[in-house]
Amino acid sequence: MNDTALSRLRRVRLIPVIVIDDPEKAVPLARALEAGGVPCAEITLRTPSALESLRRISAECPNVLVGAGTVLNAQQAASARGAGAKFMVSPGFGPAVVDYCLEHDVAVFPGVATPTEVEAAIAKGLSVMKFFPAETLGGLPYLKAMSAPYGPDIEFNPSGGITPANLGEYLSFSRVIACGSAWIAPPELIAGGQFDQIRDEAARAVALVSSVSARE
Repeated sequence: MNDTALSRLRRVRLIPVIVIDDPEKAVPLARALEAGGVPCAEITLRTPSALESLRRISAECPNVLVGAGTVLNAQQAASARGAGAKFMVSPGFGPAVVDYCLEHDVAVFPGVATPTEVEAAIAKGLSVMKFFPAETLGGLPYLKAMSAPYGPDIEFNPSGGITPANLGEYLSFSRVIACGSAWIAPPELIAGGQFDQIRDEAARAVALVSSVSARE
C-alpha cells in the first residue's frame, strides 16, 4: 500500500469527513481546513458534486491530502482515483474495492466492525482499517476488546459518533492512527460558506490533538 497517505495521517491524526453539494465551495473549504492546521479531507461519494470537488481540491490545493469516502465498488474507486483521490475509505469490507486499490497502489481503509472483518482485511495484506460506526458499536471499549487478539501492527481509523468530547479518548489508544471528524466541516457550514468558522473548528481540533499522547 502507498505509505505516503498513511504517514501524513499519522501526523495530522484527523480525517474531516466531508459531504459537499457545490463544487464551487470545495477549494475554499480545503483552504480553510489547511489554514486551521488540518490539511486533509475525505470527500464522501454521497453527492453528485463529490468527484468534481475531489478534482478541484487535488488540482488547486496540493498540500491537502484528499481522499474519497463511501467508496462502494471498484468503479467508484477508479473514478475517485482519476479525480485525484490519494486514499479510499469504505463503510464496510468490500473485496473489489480493496483489490482495486492494492493493484493501483492507493491507500485503502475498509470499514470493519467485527473480528471476522478484521481478519478478512489482514488476509488481503492490510494493517490499517476504518472502525465504523465507532460509537454505535460500543466505542473505545469495544475497539480495545476487538483488537486485543491481533498484534500491535493492526491499527484503526475510527469514525462515526466521534466528537471533541471523546476525540482524546480515541487518540490516546496506541492502535488509533486518526479519527474521522465530521464536526469540523458539517454540510451546513459548507453550504453557508462559513469557511472562517471551519478554519476555527479545525484549529480547535488541532489543539485537542496536541493535548493528547498515546497511553495504551
